Amino acid sequence: MSTEAMMRELGQRAREAGRSMARATTSARNEALLATARALDASRDNLRERNELDLEAGRERGLDAAMLDRLELTPGRIDAMIEGLRQVATLADPVGVISDMQYRPSGIQVGRMRVPLGVIGIIYESRPNVTVDAASLCIKSGNAAVLRGGSEAIHSNQAIADCVRQGLKEAGLSESAVQVVETTDREAVGNLIRMPEYVDVIVPRGGKGLIERISREAEVPVIKHLDGICHSFLDRDADPEKALAVTVNAKTQRYGTCNTLETLLVDRAVAEEILPPVARKLGEIGVELRGCPETLALIENAIPATDEDWETEYLAPVLSIRVVDGLDEAIAHINRYSSQHTDSIITENYTRARRFLTEVDSSSVMVNASTRFADGFEYGLGAEIGISTDKLHARGPVGLEGLTSEKYIVFGDGHIRT
Repeated sequence: MSTEAMMRELGQRAREAGRSMARATTSARNEALLATARALDASRDNLRERNELDLEAGRERGLDAAMLDRLELTPGRIDAMIEGLRQVATLADPVGVISDMQYRPSGIQVGRMRVPLGVIGIIYESRPNVTVDAASLCIKSGNAAVLRGGSEAIHSNQAIADCVRQGLKEAGLSESAVQVVETTDREAVGNLIRMPEYVDVIVPRGGKGLIERISREAEVPVIKHLDGICHSFLDRDADPEKALAVTVNAKTQRYGTCNTLETLLVDRAVAEEILPPVARKLGEIGVELRGCPETLALIENAIPATDEDWETEYLAPVLSIRVVDGLDEAIAHINRYSSQHTDSIITENYTRARRFLTEVDSSSVMVNASTRFADGFEYGLGAEIGISTDKLHARGPVGLEGLTSEKYIVFGDGHIRT
């Protein structure tokens, strides 16, 4: 069977499963999530063994440290997958919720009902835990999912998919509600994004090149973000201890994620006081610092930053630093170079904090918090299917509500329009 024929058959099964998932009860969908969690817990050894096959292959292919970190299924990450499933099971079910009912002068009642999108295609690289995140949210929101992970995680994704299928089966739901594309043929991606008769929306998670290609070629609507060039601004009224702790966490808690700090902006009024301790701590951890001329004059062991640095998502222990002339210049820099993912201000000044929240045009804007909090789990969504920097339909971490839409519903009693 050709790749195209295989994908069309997969799409047909997904469309049928999507209709059955929309009819499934909340309790059945929750049971599928809890049964999947139990299956993952019982399969820890197999998950680690299959993941090690992917890691060994990745090392042989020369994958860098950030890529290998995203690929690894540590015991803690398996715990997080299990906890994510359990947390999603406890969340309120958005499907079928009716809102804004009101009588119109004609006597009819008009409102809106939240409904599943249908079939969600998710294309992602490296991180096998995305398989669980995507499956859990699609199951809970009454959607079917077609998951196409990267070839570097093929063994891990298949092992996780086995657990998801077991969970669906135990709950009496269609095992086709979550399907993992088993071929590593790149043609499968092209087929998936050109099947609007079977797929309602595509969510790409991966490198900028992958997302640009999908956005350019897809015949299905796409929820996307291209990269995560995240900023923190240390304001003139920043608490030095908070500035140090938040900056170090935002940069070093994990290097290979889209919400990791990539550019630090520092108000010139406090740069001489606040920047050297931050730079010293980052240097001790092993972060390479690239700075503007004013930064180089204030700290040791930094190298000159280029214009390209302000536009770079490093996903590595590298940080660009720029001294700016107050809040206006910080906001202007962020709105010029940010990827509209996540940006943060460290300040004790409420007025400037509010201005930052209002004027920075990103999907998550924070005050006195690490950019690493821009995550569906941390936002109480249970998990996320991705981060959207689009402005239509969904923005920021995409959880249950982002995988549904609303339709108008009307109640009458023989009403006719005159």
